[in-house]
Order: sequence, then C-alpha cells, then structure tokens
Amino acid sequence: MKTYYFLGIGGIGMSALARYFQALGHQVSGYDRTETDLTKELENEGIPVHYEEDISQIPTQIDYVIYTPAIPNDNKEFLFFKENHFPMKKRSEILGILAKEKQLIAVAGSHGKTTVSSMITHLLNQSPVGCNAFLGGISKNINSNYLINTDSELLVAEADEFDRSFLQLFPNIAVVTSTDPDHLDIYGSHDEMLGNFQQFVNQTQENGVVFLKHGLPLEVSEDLTYYTYALDNVSADFYAWNLRVYKGSYYFDFRHPNGIWHDIKMNYPGLHNIENSVIAMAVAIQCGVEERDIRAAIESFSGARRRFDIRINTPEFVFIDDYAHHPKELEFCIESVRHLYPNKRIAGIFQPHLYTRTRDFLDDFAKVLETLDEIILLDIYPARELPIPGISSKSLLNKISNHNKYLSTKEGLTDLILALGADVVLTLGAGDIDKLVMPLEKAFRENLGL
Repeated sequence: MKTYYFLGIGGIGMSALARYFQALGHQVSGYDRTETDLTKELENEGIPVHYEEDISQIPTQIDYVIYTPAIPNDNKEFLFFKENHFPMKKRSEILGILAKEKQLIAVAGSHGKTTVSSMITHLLNQSPVGCNAFLGGISKNINSNYLINTDSELLVAEADEFDRSFLQLFPNIAVVTSTDPDHLDIYGSHDEMLGNFQQFVNQTQENGVVFLKHGLPLEVSEDLTYYTYALDNVSADFYAWNLRVYKGSYYFDFRHPNGIWHDIKMNYPGLHNIENSVIAMAVAIQCGVEERDIRAAIESFSGARRRFDIRINTPEFVFIDDYAHHPKELEFCIESVRHLYPNKRIAGIFQPHLYTRTRDFLDDFAKVLETLDEIILLDIYPARELPIPGISSKSLLNKISNHNKYLSTKEGLTDLILALGADVVLTLGAGDIDKLVMPLEKAFRENLGL
C-alpha cells in the first residue's frame, strides 16, 4: 500500500485517478481550492479533502504527490513539496504510466472528447469485451469518471491537449475529433497546436489504428491503419445516413467499410452526438464488439453530466445544461437545440471561461451567441488567469448584434431568466456556472408547479 496526495484533487481527471488508487487499496487524500459536489463525493467515499493551503493537514508519510498544472506555482503546499524534494508527478504523467500497462484507446480533440470517450466506454462495458476508463466527465451510465475491469486489457482515456498533456500517451487506438484552435495561451498559435496534435497521432503504437474526423489537417503514417468518420459525409469510412426523428429518438443507418447497419436507435439528444456515436461504434467494431451489443448500448447510452444534460423536459418548458465553452461547442449545442425545438424561443446563459479564450475568440463567441433568441452573460470565470485590460463579459456583450442581450450577476440571474419567459433555457460554460444549475432547476420547477 502506498500513500498518494493530490494537489487539485477536485479536478475531473484528478478525482478519477484518486478514486482509482483508492479502489486499489492505497491511501489517498488531497487539497483543492474550492469545495464542490465532486469533492463532497470524494469525502463521502472516504478520501480526506481540505480547502486551505495548510501544510499541517498534509499526511506525514507520502509516497507520491500528484498535481494538476492548474495549481499556481506559488501555492504553499506546492512550494513545500518542491522545496522538500517529494516525488512529484503531473496528472498526465501518471496517466501515461498507467496507460503503458494496457491497450490504450486515447480520444483527443479540442471538443467532443468526454462524450466520445464516455460512449466508447459504455459500448465496451456493455459487451463481453469490457474496458477500464479514465474520463473527463461523470458518465451517467456508470455514475463515475473512472472504471476498473481487471478482466480487460483495454483502457479508454481522454487525451487532453491542455498543457500538452496528451503527449504523455502512446495509444494503440488514437481518435481525434477536432482540431479547432483553443488553448492559445499554451500554444501561441493554431499552427503550433496542430503540430502537437500531429505529434500525438505520430505516437500511435506500431500496428495501431488511427480514427480522424474527416477533413482534419493531420497525416497518418503508412504503417498504421487509418480511418475517417463524419456525421453524414459519404467520403468518410464511417458515417450516418437516413437520419430521422421518431417519438423523441434518433434513427439512422450506420455505414461502415464492411456494409450498412440499418435503423440504429439513439435516445441521447444532439445532432453532434450522432457523429459522436459514429466514431464510438467504429472503435467498438475495431475492439471486437458484436453488432447486437453495439445497437443495445447506443440505445441505452445516457450521456455525461453537463454534456447536453436535459434537466427538465416538458411540453411547455425545457432546461438543458452543457459544458460548451468554445465557439464551436456553442454552435453544436445551439444547432442541436434548434433542431429538436424548431419553434421554441431559446435563451442561453453563458459564462465565458478564461480571459485569454474570450480575447482570442471574441468575434466568434459573439457570432454564435447572437443566434439565440435571448442572451444572458455572466462575468468571465478566470480559473488560473489574471484579468486582461479591455476583456470582459461587457466587451463581449457589446459585440453581439442581437438586441435581446443582458449582463447579469449570479445573484440576479434567477429573477431575470424567469422574467424573460423563454421556452427553452440553456446554461453554458466550463466555470462555476455548474453551481447555479440546481438552484435554477429548483426555481424553474417551482415556477412550473412541478
């Protein structure tokens, strides 16, 4: 038994590793800046967590310190471990070490990672093939962000491009969902970011398999098996066709290199999730899952928390929570909502995430947000960043040409959104907007008399 201490234990990837090591019988504890539902869950599972930078609360005997790159360099506990030469590794390094022991399915992309990896995990887990998993969100099907299966050699993991973390991974099966510019505070330019995605693909193991979304500007070595996928592009190796909606469920034909599977049924909403299901099914086929098991698992997939998460669904009113924090993600989410509710008035509550991302994509954010019927902006969630002069939610609001736009405090949000009387409400963002979801849901239900 070893003792693991996590600096930033409340992060979604960090908490998955913490749970994993505890499940193996090790001593696990940690620090995080903020108490959240996730840290409360960890505490309820017997993992001690504290919320002050307090060296006295650190266990006396520690074998490994695992930290997130989001921890500031001047954090008192971080400095204590550095100065006293504790064995320290980033989360991505630990994931890379664990992944070398398995057949790794790594899902990379500037968006789509969590849903795709959750889908692949569900498809494998619902079949005799099975898998282990480290996810970047809470899968509703397993109610967790990790999965252990000692009988399976497969490991599904998200390959996170932030801080170049995915370069710690050497997959047997590599998936890239998207390469839209993001994290330019890390990379400096889109070209530099693309170069790192290319390096990730190049790290695929000999005789491995690469799945790329059709049209991505990446190259694949001739000694690797290579496939493309898409929503409905007939030039791709895997795609959906004959898509229709019947009684609230999607039906489509799944076309793959060896034929067609007719009438796949998917209950999980969102047009972009049809595309996500295409790549999940392609990977499942590669791993030897039978068609009947894939069909059943796609139908029973219920998504991940904060990924197109329908909280209220009545004929009069719909409330959806989504993690979208990049212009492309917002576009996918809003388009999917329009497709599902074409004649409804849609209001979006958006909390921008990071000053740098808001600065880098100010025009793109404005363009996509103005497609909503009503737009409410909360203040920028800074995360690890200091303010940038001239960059604020107000500067974003001023760029939006739709006149039905509002800047709101968290305290005034409930009254404002109820007063607007929208048919569909979306909460959007990757910051602490998640803490507002339950209070908003409660207020909506009371308003509806539910």
